[in-house]
Amino acid sequence: MLCFRAILFAISTGLLLGLLFSNSTFAADAGGKRANEIGSMGPVPKAQCGASNRTESGLQGQTTSKERASGDSERGYNCNLELVGQFRGEGAFSQDGPSYFGHCAYMATENNPRQAHPGIVVIDVSNPKNPQATAYLADTPAGLSPHESNKVNEARGLLGLAQSDGPNFAVYDLNGDCAHPRLASSITVPKSFGHMSGWADDGKTYYIGQQFRGVGGILPIIDVTNPNNAKWLFSWTFTGDGRPHDVSTNKDGTRLYAGQPGNFGAPPDNSSFGPDGLVILDVSDIQSRRPNPQIRIVSKLFWDDQGQAEQILPFFSHGRSYLISTDESGGQAGVGRLAAACARGASPYGYSNVIDITDETNPRIVSKIMLEVHDPKNCTKFLAEPPEAGGGPLDYSTERCALDRPINPTMAACGSRGTGTRVYDIRDPLHPVEIAYWKGPAPRKAFLPGSGSWSPGVDRTVEKQAGLARFVKVPAADGKGQELNLWIVGDAGGFQVLRFTDGYLQTQRGKAIVAEAAAE
Repeated sequence: MLCFRAILFAISTGLLLGLLFSNSTFAADAGGKRANEIGSMGPVPKAQCGASNRTESGLQGQTTSKERASGDSERGYNCNLELVGQFRGEGAFSQDGPSYFGHCAYMATENNPRQAHPGIVVIDVSNPKNPQATAYLADTPAGLSPHESNKVNEARGLLGLAQSDGPNFAVYDLNGDCAHPRLASSITVPKSFGHMSGWADDGKTYYIGQQFRGVGGILPIIDVTNPNNAKWLFSWTFTGDGRPHDVSTNKDGTRLYAGQPGNFGAPPDNSSFGPDGLVILDVSDIQSRRPNPQIRIVSKLFWDDQGQAEQILPFFSHGRSYLISTDESGGQAGVGRLAAACARGASPYGYSNVIDITDETNPRIVSKIMLEVHDPKNCTKFLAEPPEAGGGPLDYSTERCALDRPINPTMAACGSRGTGTRVYDIRDPLHPVEIAYWKGPAPRKAFLPGSGSWSPGVDRTVEKQAGLARFVKVPAADGKGQELNLWIVGDAGGFQVLRFTDGYLQTQRGKAIVAEAAAE
C-alpha cells in the first residue's frame, strides 16, 4: 500500500509539473540551448495571494504613504505565508547574517549599551512554535559587533565572525551542541577593519571583507584548517577591480565571486568608487596554500543602474551555472540621490540579477528578480514619498537571497530593507515568479535597543528584514510527509518561523513547488 501511494504521489506530482511547464524551456540544458537566451528583464509576475491574506495595496513591494501614516502597516502584510513562532528578544540587526546550523539560529544585535544581553543571540528552534534563546556570544569583540560577517560553514559546523570596523576574528565550534557554541579561536588580524566576509566552501579559509572597499583596500585571509588555532595568512591589496563587498566561492574554493560596490559619481578615495557589479577572482593559489599566492581576475560584469553590489550567490540549475546578485542601495545612493537616479533612468532601489556563468570568462545577465518598486519606470513616483520620522528615506533594496538548495533550486527567498521577505519560484531561472511575501508589523517607536532600526525619536513605519532566510523541512501539519518552514530575522520582529498557508498549499502551483522542494 505504501509503495502504491508513493507511485500515485510521483505520478500526480509529475502531472502537475507537466501542466505548469509544458510550454517552457525548463528542462535540462544538456545541448546548451540557453547559451544565448535572455529571460525576463522587468518586474516579475505578482504572487497570487489567498483571499484571507493581508496584502499590500500599492506597487509590488511598496508600503504606501497612506499605509504608513494611518498606522495600517503596524499590522504587517502577508501573502501565502503565516507566522508559526517567534523570538523577538531586544530586536536584531537583521542584515548581520543571520546564520544557521542544525536546529539553531545565530541572530546579531546592535551592541547598544541599553541592551540587557549584547552579542550574538543563540536561538534553539527545536520547537518551531516556541524558539528560545540559549546563549549570547559576547565573549569576543567580533561576537559583540560582527556586522555582516556572521557566517556559518555547514560542512564543518563552524561560525565565523569578523569584528565590525575592527581587527578581531573569532570562530566558534557548533558541533555537538549548536545551542551552546564553543569558542575555538579568537585572533587579532593586522590592519583589518571588518565589514562583510565569507567562507570558502570547504570551511578551511575565511575571507574578511573590509569597511574600506576602494582601490588600495585589502582582503585579509584566515587559515581555519585547525579551528582551534586559526591563523592569519596574509592580506591581499587590490590595485584595481575585484574589491569585494560580500564573499562567496565555488564548490572547490578556487573561485571567489566578488560583489564590487560602485556608486554613481563616487570620488576615487571613496569606498564605492568605480563600477558596480561582479568580478570573478581566481583564488586557486590560496585554496592550495601555494607560496607567494596571487589573486587573478577571471572576468568582470558591471552594470550602471544600481549601486552597492553586495551578495553574489552561486547555484546550478539544469545543466548551467548561475549567480544571483543583490544590491543594497540601487541608483538612489549615487551623486544627486533619488532625483538624479530617476533622471538618468536608473533603478531607484537595489534588485537582483540572475547571471549565467556557465562560461565563466563571459558572464551574462539573463534575467532580473525585480519588483515594481525597483522598475526605473516607477522611479519618479517615490520622489514625494515622506521619509521615516527622524530616520531618513525609505529604501526598498534587496539585500540577501537564500535558496532551498544549491542544485536545481525550486525557490529563492530574498530579504530586503523595505519590501519584507519575498519568495520566488526559480525552477526556471530565466523566468522567476513571485509566489509569496511576508512584511512584518512596523515597530514604530517600540523600544528595541538591539535593533538595527531603533534609535530614540525614530518612527519606523516598515519592518526591515535585510538578512538571510533559511528553508527548513519539517513534518507536515497533517502528519503526512514533509512541508517547508522559512526562517527569517527582522530588525523589530527578531527571529521568526514562517510556513506556507494551507490555502496556498492547496493551489496547483503550491502543491507542485512545495512537493518538489520537500522531496529532495
